Order: sequence, then C-alpha cells, then structure tokens
Amino acid sequence: MGGGGGGGDGEPEFQVAPLIDVLLVMLIFFMSITTSQVMKIDASIKLPLAKNGVKRDDKLAAGLINISWDEPTKKATFKIDDVLIDGDLNAPDEGPAVSRLGGKTIVAELKARQGKNKDFRLLIRADRAVQGKFLQLALKWGAQAGIANIAFSGTNIEK
Repeated sequence: MGGGGGGGDGEPEFQVAPLIDVLLVMLIFFMSITTSQVMKIDASIKLPLAKNGVKRDDKLAAGLINISWDEPTKKATFKIDDVLIDGDLNAPDEGPAVSRLGGKTIVAELKARQGKNKDFRLLIRADRAVQGKFLQLALKWGAQAGIANIAFSGTNIEK
C-alpha cells in the first residue's frame, strides 16, 4: 500500500509548506482589512477614563486630531491624522493664525477634509494629562471649519 511520506518507523512527517501558505494568506487578508483610521491612531496617548463610555459603531468619515502631552516640557503636540502640526500651539490664543499644515491653516485643512460630506465627524483623542485649553483649541478649529459632529475618544478600561 502506498502512503504519503513518512519516517522509517511508519509515522507520518509534518508538512510545513502548506501551513506557511495558509499563514501568508491570512497575513495578507488581515493587512488588507486594516483601516487607515486605525493606522493613524497615536499609541503613545493615554486616553482619559470614561467608565460609562459606549463604543460608537458608525462608519462615518472622520478626521482625527491626536493631542499628546510631554510632561517634562509641559507642551502639547497636535497631529491631524498622522501628520504633525507645526507652529507654536502652546500659546492657544494664537491657534489657527500661526499653525500651518502643508501650507494651509488647520481650519482650511479640516474644511478640505470635510468637503461636502454632511456626515463628517471630527474625533479628538487627547492624552489624559492634556490641559483643557488645548482641547478648547481643537474644538475651536472644528467649529471654525463648520464641523457639527465632534466627538472625544476615551476608554472604559483603566490601563
């Protein structure tokens, strides 16, 4: 009787090549379904605790502002999606007038991203140590851009 490969003592060998093929297909599948929004999240931000927070399950087009806090220098760093916003934003009164993103003001950039989409949502992810004046600055940019749907990101699990 013919049998598939095996050792001299009659036990079958474990075939690794099909396993590698399956793993590569799974890897490609998971890489292709990862949204660009997930890739734009700044992992260094420690979100504030919101014990009664509910995960939003809608799939609206969203702009993302990440606000991280550097404790030693006491400065906030802003990113729109994954693009660092340059300019001195630690003087919030000067906000959009001095802050530039690729040659545009932040408000102009948010307006361009919103376009004519009425369902556009601005998501603000701020580190729990960020001072309120920096959150107000991000809210001000959203309001000046005419974005009506603004949400804050938090976590309901203490980390």
